[in-house]
Amino acid sequence: MAEKSSITRVGTSEPFELQVSRGQISFHYSLHKFGFNPDIDDALETVWAQGGLYSYLSAATVLKVSSSSTADTSAGTGARTVQLYGLDADYNEINETVTLNGQTAVNTTNSFLRINRMIVRTAGTGGTNAGVIYAGTGTVTTGVPANKYATIAIGDGQSLMGLWTVPAGFTLYIYQTDVTVATTQNNKYATISLVARPFGEVFQVKDRFVKAEPDRN
Repeated sequence: MAEKSSITRVGTSEPFELQVSRGQISFHYSLHKFGFNPDIDDALETVWAQGGLYSYLSAATVLKVSSSSTADTSAGTGARTVQLYGLDADYNEINETVTLNGQTAVNTTNSFLRINRMIVRTAGTGGTNAGVIYAGTGTVTTGVPANKYATIAIGDGQSLMGLWTVPAGFTLYIYQTDVTVATTQNNKYATISLVARPFGEVFQVKDRFVKAEPDRN
């Protein structure tokens, strides 16, 4: 079925971002970036499923992809293949699909300077990943690498990383930011910072706000 033309083309306006999402405006694409951190304490942490402060790769590197579960393998009941999306040494977009081998690490063919996302593409009868899937470097012990650069929590099917490195030749425009906080005690709150690092510089705070859990009464 052919894609329907934008109604803008026949004289009626519609939102610019909707046209971008439809692929109707050249040299643009939309991005929905989201993350989750299950346990934040009294220290600075990045919004990603692994928790803690994210550490970036300093050079393009071959990554080791593995799982904490032996069921995540090419013929297993869990995840069978995962696709990594990131950037090469020149900040160009690259992606690669890796066939899992349980707790035994599988090396990527490409060298990644950044990992922006990781997604389970195929799975066995379990329907998704049975263990935590990692992309990292260093010694891998029972499927867990010493240095972690992307993770998929059990059953999530894709990484939840609230971070993104802009590819070469692109400019990122942030259209909307949403944050939700839940606490076990009603006197707790989170201080959230939106940070950006211009090329060759350091991280800079672009927005900061305090978020408390909504009143559930």
